[in-house]
Amino acid sequence: MKKIINTTKAPAPIGPYNQAILVGNTLYTSGQIALHPDTMALVMDDIQTETKQVMENMKAVLAAADMTFEHVIKTSIFISDMNNFGDINAVYGQYFDEATAPARETVEVANLPKFVNVEISMIAVR
Repeated sequence: MKKIINTTKAPAPIGPYNQAILVGNTLYTSGQIALHPDTMALVMDDIQTETKQVMENMKAVLAAADMTFEHVIKTSIFISDMNNFGDINAVYGQYFDEATAPARETVEVANLPKFVNVEISMIAVR
C-alpha cells in the first residue's frame, strides 16, 4: 500500500503529483527544483545556490518520511547545461558521504520545468 508524503517544508506540488510516495520501506521522490517552499519563488542566483535549494528541498521531503540522505540508494540529476556539472556535483557532494554515496545518473536535457538549470529526484530505502 502506498503512503503519500507531503511537507510544507518543501515546495508544494504544482501539478497532479505528490512530493513523494512511500511503498513499504522504499521512498520514491518527485523531482525537486529550486523553488523556495515559503514563497514558491525560484532561487536561481547562481548554479551553486540553485543546487543547494534543490538539495534542501529534498532533505525536507526525506525528513517528512523519517529518512535522511543516508537512506538514499539512487538519484537522478537532470541539468540543462553539462558545463554546470562540476558546480552542481560540488554542492550535491556535500550532502553525501562519498564512501556510501548512492548510485546516480546525470543527464543533460533540453528544458526543465520553469526553465530551471537542475532537477533532482531520489529513491531511498529504510
